[in-house]
Amino acid sequence: AIMIGGIASAIKLMKSVYEKQQATLIMEKGKIQAELQVLKAQLHPHFLFNTLNNIYSLTQQIPNPASAMILRLSDMLRYILYSGSRDLVPLEGELKMLDDYIKLEALRYDQSLDLSIEFPSNPDVSIAPLLLLPFAENAFKHGASKMIERPWISLRIELKDRQLSMVMVNGFDPGAVQDSGGIGIANVKKRLEHLYPGKHTLQLRSEEELFYVNLTIGL
Repeated sequence: AIMIGGIASAIKLMKSVYEKQQATLIMEKGKIQAELQVLKAQLHPHFLFNTLNNIYSLTQQIPNPASAMILRLSDMLRYILYSGSRDLVPLEGELKMLDDYIKLEALRYDQSLDLSIEFPSNPDVSIAPLLLLPFAENAFKHGASKMIERPWISLRIELKDRQLSMVMVNGFDPGAVQDSGGIGIANVKKRLEHLYPGKHTLQLRSEEELFYVNLTIGL
């Protein structure tokens, strides 16, 4: 009877420990999800206000390209509203949104921007939404827009065996501060840590007049 009672107590104790562990995991998961939603919410208005300001400035100077900007912006807002809250999205859609953003920004430079973009064709994998956009934002905000001479950005994204690799390089004015820790980059670092722990690498570095982003993600 003592042995049976001891076994019953042990089972009860194990059950109690298990339930506490599960409750802790649920709380931690809920906290992470809440934090990710906050990070996404911070990103959306940040981009929206910047773009609306760009459109306003452009319509005051050269009205013709404004319609193209508004069309691309509407596509992006639709993507952010309907896909930005999902856990995963097709990589093809994410790259389309990134291309829309880059072309949207490039319109402001009136052919003076030297832009090179390489994307994988027909990528059949999924990725967490809005992970790549902050790097493009950073390249324009702290790189191309600050260059007095001909601005340029090079972006290459490859996909091999479900391993995404992105290399982005942009020129920048050494006299201006290249921000590697702004709100957009800080947010994406946290999201990568939460969503792809142990499955990603991120390197940011500047050399003379160049700023490099090297990102890999196991999808």
